[in-house]
Amino acid sequence: MFASHTLDQITRRMAYVEARLMEGAAPADIADLTREYSELKPVVAQITAWQDAITQADEARAMLADPEMRALAEEELVRLEQELPALEHALRLALLPRDAADARPALIELRPGTGGEEASLFAADLMRMYQRYAEARGWQVQTVSLSETELGGLREAVLRVAGEGVFARLKYESGVHRVQRVPVTESGGRIHTSAATVAVLPEAAEVDIDIPAQDIRIDTMRASGAGGQHVNTTDSAVRITHVPTGIVVTSSEKSQHQNRAIAMQVLRAKLYDMERQRAETARAEDRRAQVGSGDRSERIRTYNFPQGRMTDHRINLTLYRLEQVMQGDLDEVIDALTTADQAAKLAAMEG
Repeated sequence: MFASHTLDQITRRMAYVEARLMEGAAPADIADLTREYSELKPVVAQITAWQDAITQADEARAMLADPEMRALAEEELVRLEQELPALEHALRLALLPRDAADARPALIELRPGTGGEEASLFAADLMRMYQRYAEARGWQVQTVSLSETELGGLREAVLRVAGEGVFARLKYESGVHRVQRVPVTESGGRIHTSAATVAVLPEAAEVDIDIPAQDIRIDTMRASGAGGQHVNTTDSAVRITHVPTGIVVTSSEKSQHQNRAIAMQVLRAKLYDMERQRAETARAEDRRAQVGSGDRSERIRTYNFPQGRMTDHRINLTLYRLEQVMQGDLDEVIDALTTADQAAKLAAMEG
């Protein structure tokens, strides 16, 4: 059962935050208080619903002694005993520790893996899939950097996605995505297997990650375009090396000033993600209770075009609606991953 002092603590905190907002908090505090209020509100609603049901059940049991009220009380108890397990489960989920990054915007980094040009084309398909998914949810999508091949595939792309609950929904997409299909470059009609890697990083602000100037090395170089008139002939591409970790990020847009800002944005996200991974690894129990959302080398999903099938290997989910998935209809698989992750964390907490 639930510790009453924990539930009381949460309810009191909600009342305090609400009072602060009502009385007019300092402008500097409003954003943090509003975010905390929006996080606490659904938790307190679940606490109230569960506590109300417990109170009603106690009252119904007390009424059993009254012959005139007995039939009504028994009927009420049957209803409440059917509802209580679902209310308890919902409250357990609401009380699970929150990932502090869940509400942040996300950077999606896409690169081709094994498979040559076909891998680059598949990476471009994945980028369009995420763009369509984001647009369907009303999120804002910004192309931070984009490098394409002559056939329209990706050498590398970074998207920034902002909106409600972005990282919470997209964080399970990190890993190796494998495709099985007949490439457009294949004249013999043979099915090839290739792959692309996706890394979803929570966006980090400058206040989250301080990067001393002496820790980075910045190089400028000639940017290479897709060929022909698109070749960028200025030395505008920027490569930033984070010396302590060896992380290298590049940006090849037209403006060198813009490239530096983009590269620093991606570097901050990578360093912030490293800190999060380190903290999660230290919490071994939590780490085991995750549905693979961290290991970039893990093969997480297969997209089989001849069979119209998408399989997520982490939860053994297979959907025979690949065309819709590639059009950005990802809710079914993301919902299943979220549910599996919550179930694993509940089991770890209760075990």
